[in-house]
Amino acid sequence: MKAELNVKAGQELIIVEIGGQRFAIDIMSVREIRGWCASTRLPQSPAHVLGMINLRGSVLPVIDFSSRLGLGDSEPNAASVVIVAEIGDRLVGLLVEAVCDILTLGEGMLQPAPNVGEPKVQEFVLGVITADDGIITLLTLDAVIPPGDQLAA
Repeated sequence: MKAELNVKAGQELIIVEIGGQRFAIDIMSVREIRGWCASTRLPQSPAHVLGMINLRGSVLPVIDFSSRLGLGDSEPNAASVVIVAEIGDRLVGLLVEAVCDILTLGEGMLQPAPNVGEPKVQEFVLGVITADDGIITLLTLDAVIPPGDQLAA
C-alpha cells in the first residue's frame, strides 16, 4: 500500500522528534498535544500499543510512535509528549519525544522518499523535506492503524 502524496505548498506540518530524528505530520490530523501521563496496558496488545489513557471521559489508545515506525521502543518520561491525532474515524495518542516546530511547506521543499526496496517505508513515508539543518521525513498517519486493526476505544 503506497501512501498518497496529497501535500501542497502552503500546507502546515507539525515537526516532532522521534528516536532523535525529525518527522513531519499534517497539522490537520492533530487534535491536541498533551504531556505524558501513565497509561494502562492492554492485555495481548501489540508491542507498539503502550496502553490507554482517559481523555475527558473517553478511552484513548496510546501508541509508541517510535516502535510503530521500527525505530525501537521509547522510554516515556515527564518530557514526552502525546499527540492526539485523528486517523480515519478514530482518535489515537502518539507518543513522541518532543514537538519541535510548525513548518509551512514551501514550493520545492518536498521530495520523493528514496526507494530503498522496503515496502514498509512507502506505507509510512510521503516524502522528505530538505531543511537548512537536516532532513525531515514527512509521514502519513494512515498506516499507523491500518484498516481492520483493532485497538481498544
